[in-house]
Amino acid sequence: MKVVILCGGKGTRMSELTNDVPKPLAQVGGKPLLWHIMKLYKHYGFDDFILLLGYKGDQIKEYFMNYDWKNHNFTLDTSTGNIQLLKHPEKWKITFLDTGLETMTGGRIKRAEEYIGNDTFMLTYADGLANINLLELLKFHKGNGAIATVTGVNKISQYGILTVNKGIAESFAEKSRSEGIINGGFFVLEPKVFEYLTDHPNCIFEEEPLKNLTLDRQLAVYLHEGFWMGADTYKNVLELNEMWKQGMNFWAK
Repeated sequence: MKVVILCGGKGTRMSELTNDVPKPLAQVGGKPLLWHIMKLYKHYGFDDFILLLGYKGDQIKEYFMNYDWKNHNFTLDTSTGNIQLLKHPEKWKITFLDTGLETMTGGRIKRAEEYIGNDTFMLTYADGLANINLLELLKFHKGNGAIATVTGVNKISQYGILTVNKGIAESFAEKSRSEGIINGGFFVLEPKVFEYLTDHPNCIFEEEPLKNLTLDRQLAVYLHEGFWMGADTYKNVLELNEMWKQGMNFWAK
């Protein structure tokens, strides 16, 4: 089963990093966000990836083209130029697709249709870390029968919540109130999803396509109650790195 990862956005909300590198290469624990996500999929047996590139996509290509010698010990025979890795590298198959600098998410997915084929596939973003059980997600999707399944996560307010009556606080809850179920990524999709997409650069997967799937009762929601965190801002990246340092890397496999 192919795993499609959206890697083309500009990451403007973490410009402290993305002026120099694309968002998927922002590092947590010395490894790119994209690496952590791919390791999660590999842990559950999914190792055939399609990366939908856009902004600074050449850097993502270069990272993986140089991955083996930069991340493994090796022996170099200078007489022949042959390199022998001293440890088996990750066995990933990766397809790199340039889907346009300004293309939105729906357009990127649609432009990859011929490479994805006519089978069920997985889709996620290159900035969300979670300890989700992908086999349970797939089982849920297959059992539900919908065209699309999205992983829903319960967003907790990042601020303390006050209940106020006539200017006097009646209760205070620190970061405990749910703001509702949000899109946590980690989709499973049937090929019929392409009927809801166009390759127009302005096609946004999270708008008309998902809304129409909902109207057609073809969008299932798999509720994930474990760890999930989106690396949407520079502050998020700093928080994830601090978690890594403290051994709280709940997403690691």
